[in-house]
Amino acid sequence: MKHIMKSLAVLLAAGVFSLSLAGCTTFNNFKAAFIDKNPQSGDTIKIGVYEPMSGADEKAGKLEVRGIELANELYPEVLGKKVELIYTDNRSDIDAADTAMADLMKKQPLAVLGSYGSIYSLVANAHVETAEAPAIAMTNTNPLVTKNHPYYFRVCFVDSYQGVALARYVYEELKQKNAGLLVPENDEQAIAMASTFKDKLVELTEDPEAISVYQKFKTGDKDFSEQLRSIAGSGVSTVFVTGDNTDAIRILRQAEKLGLGGITFLGDSDWAADDFVKKVGKFTHNQEAFSTLYSENEAVTERSQEFLSAYSSKYGSEESPDAATALGFDAYLILLEAIEMAGEDASGRAVRDALFEIKDFEGASGKISFDNVGDPKKSVVINTIINKTVSPICTIDPQEPEKPKKADKKSKKTDEAEKSEKENKENGTED
Repeated sequence: MKHIMKSLAVLLAAGVFSLSLAGCTTFNNFKAAFIDKNPQSGDTIKIGVYEPMSGADEKAGKLEVRGIELANELYPEVLGKKVELIYTDNRSDIDAADTAMADLMKKQPLAVLGSYGSIYSLVANAHVETAEAPAIAMTNTNPLVTKNHPYYFRVCFVDSYQGVALARYVYEELKQKNAGLLVPENDEQAIAMASTFKDKLVELTEDPEAISVYQKFKTGDKDFSEQLRSIAGSGVSTVFVTGDNTDAIRILRQAEKLGLGGITFLGDSDWAADDFVKKVGKFTHNQEAFSTLYSENEAVTERSQEFLSAYSSKYGSEESPDAATALGFDAYLILLEAIEMAGEDASGRAVRDALFEIKDFEGASGKISFDNVGDPKKSVVINTIINKTVSPICTIDPQEPEKPKKADKKSKKTDEAEKSEKENKENGTED
């Protein structure tokens, strides 16, 4: 009996061993086919499109998608492979956004484009970092989207960058060395933008008193006459107004009534909104200058014209493209550039590293280079309003012009001594 049981045990052990070998072979085949396989190693490269395609932010999300799809129609391949856009709808909802991003990552896109709404991009950050799939936002201006998040980039500049560009406009284009500030005291974002404007103008002028007048107001105020009279008495020719568009419209209207037509009021990209342009255009003329994320009236690169021609061909010449559409166009193309740089069968990490290496990429919205955070250093178009229409004034390039070097005192004294010695030789009075 014992002999029979021993024989059965040996047979069972052999069977289990045989099955385990077969199981290992099956698992290894499965692992090689599905786990180890690069999802981009076939004839397509998958790019995720993560946007609010329904809900309160649907309209804005679809403007970004329009730009992505337009670029995809012009450039449907990269590295000889077809680009497959994989869509997911975050439904303009934070909870839905988390689920949508998790579902998108299961499809293993190489990279992701989106989302409109900084909050949805912040939700997505954990997912793209875990998957090591770089993401590019189009219109997120919140600094937190990229800060301490090494896989998120953006093609629009952050609010603080607008303050820098406007300070450079005052100094480089208007040739002015002082300005004023009119800031809502209860708006941290507006205060931060005013601070970057001030710091840059002080740096450029080397004058700590470059801001000659600093006036505060409360969001929603109706009367700005006291602040405006103080500005008029300061003698400044330029004033940066930060905050809500509703307040800015009231300020500009009251400035016109008080006869402050000689002062140029500066604003951020929100001033390019149709409603603002229509209302302000009724009572001002060339009295304001503001930064924009994109201007269809200023072809800052060759790609700007390519974008405008493609847009006109598809949607008609009477319709003007939105900034979000131009930025969606740029995000897709700069991602393709990074994929090309990373090479065939590249990982998401390699594409992320390539994005950091891109310098002066020519997009529809201007030249783009990413800093070490993932924010762009790019061209900023400064506009005004003429006949109720946004009209470009100039473009502030990301590369600042070099300041002329000042001769130090020692050099100046040496030059004077050499000059005096030369004169003495000529006059025969040398010691």
